[in-house]
Amino acid sequence: MVDTVVRLRHTYGQSVRRIAVSTAIGLSLALTANYLALAQSGTSPARDPDSAPPSYLLEEETVAKPPAAPTTPHTVACSESFGKDSSHFKLAMNFGFRNVTATNVEANGTKVAASVIFSDDPQQRLEVWWKNATSSGTYQIVITGQSDWTAPGGLRLGLTLAELEKLNHKSFKLKGFDKNGIAATSDWGGGELAGLAGDCNAGLSLRADPKVSAKIIGALSPNKEYASSNPQMRAAKPTVSEILIGYPTDAPAAEAAPQSSSPRSGAPRPFGTW
Repeated sequence: MVDTVVRLRHTYGQSVRRIAVSTAIGLSLALTANYLALAQSGTSPARDPDSAPPSYLLEEETVAKPPAAPTTPHTVACSESFGKDSSHFKLAMNFGFRNVTATNVEANGTKVAASVIFSDDPQQRLEVWWKNATSSGTYQIVITGQSDWTAPGGLRLGLTLAELEKLNHKSFKLKGFDKNGIAATSDWGGGELAGLAGDCNAGLSLRADPKVSAKIIGALSPNKEYASSNPQMRAAKPTVSEILIGYPTDAPAAEAAPQSSSPRSGAPRPFGTW
């Protein structure tokens, strides 16, 4: 009896082991068949077939930089770096020491300390002349050549008489043309350009159109004043070629009258600058 029971238990254990092995083999074959079917159909349950594949930057690739903002012209304001108490150091602190060069300029036969901003860039170049040899105390600010700088009141190089009258809100006076074809403003007639923001003043030189006949230009004497609306003056088609910005001084009016021109460029002296 005991032997019979033992044989039954042995037979039952072998059957259980066979069933377990068969079940495991069956599951493995089913999973393998399912994987092969998916691979052959080319579908993937984890991705939408209609969506574009994601793109990733490789380590060697670089992100393109946005385009640089367009350069805008600088503006002179009669305060802070361009205030009457400015200095070379203040300019250098504002525009960068590499962008401001200390130099000397010729004025009335003497050398004057000056600072030049962006000296190597004709369109950004700006000169500041100093009252003191220590490069301090603003004497005058000069916009000339190809400079894109704008002065207070909207003044800039290349303006016509009509455009200046619009800024001034009325007609003004200027001297006739010298031997170089340069005319100098002499009186803003109490217009908007007579007193600029920051208590600074501006004087302009205007160059006659080179295409205009010498007869028309020669008829306008540099020793006389003409209204900006004068037909002969308009016929010369002058445009602003230089802008001088300065501050009134405590000198008597007779001494400060800006009737003469700068010997360096033929430009008029700013009203009351010196």
